[in-house]
Amino acid sequence: MSRVIRAAVFQTAWTGDKESMIAVHEQAVRDAAAQGAQVLCFQELFYGPYFCQVQDPAFYAYAEHIPEGPIVRRFQALAAELGIVLVLPMYEEEQPGVLYNTAAVIDADGSYLGKYRKTHIPQVRGFWEKFYFRPGNSGWPVFETAAGRIGVYICYDRHFPEGWRALGLAGAEIVFNPSATSRGLSGYLWQLEQPAAAAANAYFVGAINRVGVEEYGDDDFYGTSYFVDPEAQFAGEVASDKESELVVRDLDLAKLREVRDRWQFYRDRAPGTYGPLTAP
Repeated sequence: MSRVIRAAVFQTAWTGDKESMIAVHEQAVRDAAAQGAQVLCFQELFYGPYFCQVQDPAFYAYAEHIPEGPIVRRFQALAAELGIVLVLPMYEEEQPGVLYNTAAVIDADGSYLGKYRKTHIPQVRGFWEKFYFRPGNSGWPVFETAAGRIGVYICYDRHFPEGWRALGLAGAEIVFNPSATSRGLSGYLWQLEQPAAAAANAYFVGAINRVGVEEYGDDDFYGTSYFVDPEAQFAGEVASDKESELVVRDLDLAKLREVRDRWQFYRDRAPGTYGPLTAP
């Protein structure tokens, strides 16, 4: 029996200032809701530039408390007005000097459901994230929302299979991976890893990447956001590699049971043999 959820992701370019970037995303929420979307996820660090191309403490000012800060409150009101679930990838300040790359999850009635903090933090040229973020300590929560059971993995996390599996074991039906990933560096992995994760774990994945070159470096963010199903098939077309785009797709969550019954990956796991995987 079909159980269709209309889901959306939004990729866009940096506008040049925080307030206009927030306004662009507020309009994307309205556009998604007008198309019947029940859940929408934004790109990584959605209301700012990808400042991790440089190491500058001035960018600490982009962080705010979650959920007490003004951006979460603003989008809670919008979610309640429009009846849409929102995933907000943000810069979080737990306390001065304790900062995380975080996604807040807001239900369709505007209630705050919780957060995921990015676990794996890169520190390579153009992605100096350890300067800005502590490794996450949230585990891999799955959120019961009006649009189904939703998990979040953030950008560099996607290279590590363990969290993908943990989200599946926790019952995720859709996992969003908001990202800022650059042309030439990870392009060959972008349409490989996330479909593979969807197939290996039998859930849908929504992959989001920003677009364009920003003033803080030469990273060329290539968009191509998409949804992929548990058979590793793209749901509709992949988004533009250069332009802002709202991607809205119908996902039949009934397909998860069909695929899990066919393959039985969860039945055939052998966790008693995996001890060496957790060794430092």
